[in-house]
Amino acid sequence: MTKKTRDLRRQLRKAVMDHISDSFLETNVPLLVLIEAAKSGNEKEVKEYAQVFREHANKLVEVANLACSISNNEEGVKLVRMAATQIDSMCPQVINAALTLAARPQSKVAQDNMDVFKDQWEKQVRVLTEAVDDITSVDDFLSVSGGGRRHAGPDGGGHPRRAARVVHIINAEMENYEPGVYTERVLESIRLLSETVMPRFAEQVEVAIEALSTSPPQAFEENEFIDASRLVYDGVRDIRKAVLMIRTPEELEDDSDFEQEDYDARSRTSVQTEDDQLIAGQSARAIMAQLPQEEKAKIAEQVESFRQEKCKLDAEVAKWDDSGNDIIVLSKQMCMIMMEMTDFTRGKGPLKNSSDVINAAKKIAEAGSRMDKLARAVADQCPDSACKQDLLAYLQRIALYCHQLNICSKVKAEVQNLGGELIVSGLDSATSLIQAAKNLMNAVVLTVKASYVASTKYQKVYGTAAVNSPVVSWRMKAPEKKPLVKREKPEECQTRVRRGSQKKHISPVQALSEFKAMDSF
Repeated sequence: MTKKTRDLRRQLRKAVMDHISDSFLETNVPLLVLIEAAKSGNEKEVKEYAQVFREHANKLVEVANLACSISNNEEGVKLVRMAATQIDSMCPQVINAALTLAARPQSKVAQDNMDVFKDQWEKQVRVLTEAVDDITSVDDFLSVSGGGRRHAGPDGGGHPRRAARVVHIINAEMENYEPGVYTERVLESIRLLSETVMPRFAEQVEVAIEALSTSPPQAFEENEFIDASRLVYDGVRDIRKAVLMIRTPEELEDDSDFEQEDYDARSRTSVQTEDDQLIAGQSARAIMAQLPQEEKAKIAEQVESFRQEKCKLDAEVAKWDDSGNDIIVLSKQMCMIMMEMTDFTRGKGPLKNSSDVINAAKKIAEAGSRMDKLARAVADQCPDSACKQDLLAYLQRIALYCHQLNICSKVKAEVQNLGGELIVSGLDSATSLIQAAKNLMNAVVLTVKASYVASTKYQKVYGTAAVNSPVVSWRMKAPEKKPLVKREKPEECQTRVRRGSQKKHISPVQALSEFKAMDSF
């Protein structure tokens, strides 16, 4: 019952988001049509378009109230209801201004009056749109925007307008985050959509319109048009994947697109044994989600052990400012990809099939190779032979575990047909993948520590400033702001002064391990 209720709540929320996505897409079109009819002096058309404009305004108010019904943001809901009230009260005033202009189309006063109401209406609609955006979830918006192919329209204009709205909303959302690997990946996906994909789609639309506008209509490359349309859809999905990268598994549980997979057109009943294994049309990730509870419990234990290792990496890289330090950047990237791979073993996350996991392993191997190159450059400049040998040993571990992870990435759920019932099992392959990721994570942590320690040895030969070597720059992340003067408690003022203990020699690696940053990436 709980699952059914959650599914119903999710479907209702997405239905509301679908209404919002459609209603706030072309908010100025009914107004512009009404004004054009008024300028021509056709009062009959003005009355007809006034009805369309009134229905549009009522739709905006209705959808805004629906958005309020699914939001827990009390202050945001108040702002939305206030903006909706303004829209409702301004609608008849705009219509009256249009009727006045239609009766006196040559009147300068009537035209100025119409322009004033036009500006006020557009301003109020922008306020309502932004208020609704503030109380709705970006995840839900991207979920319904991903199905934009059905809304392209006869002129192909639906795609550019929807894509522009996606870009606007996600850019605003990224302003809430500190610049880093996560925001860079999201903004890169946005740039790809707006600067590469959309111009190509617009070009194909123009070619199609020109071909169909001739008499008789000429043939054009339909496949090119279809491919351009598909790239728009894929571009929005890529943005969505990038945005969901930092979501927790619990937050992703409510995302139906990550829980339920579309059926593959090639086969709905057959059992296939290729890498992108599909059983009854389900992807490999969906099959992993159907493992027996006993195996799921064991996988959960392995994942928990992996998360503990991830916390160590988070604590280590959180100490450093990643600007100018590609070792820290690569560590974060490898960590994020490994999290995706472990999520796959639980039937969650953005990776769908075995081929996706294999590609993820290849990305980790590429990042590992780049880290190896950087760290070896650090080792080459290190005058301390012991630190140099430690760093090179950890790099050998990274190469080994990257290779091991690449082998384990060919994870599959074994399916047996016993008495007409499909029995799914995949514990061994899943645990092997998680263990390989855990080992690699540990090697990355040790490499980051050893790289810093090796960099500090430059001081012996090259001077104090040599800790910021030409290879990477090691700068501590700026701490949080605190009061300049700390008030002392009365009892602290009367504490005894004791002789300090004898200073002990602590190794650099131990000192670095004891240092803890305030937050993680």
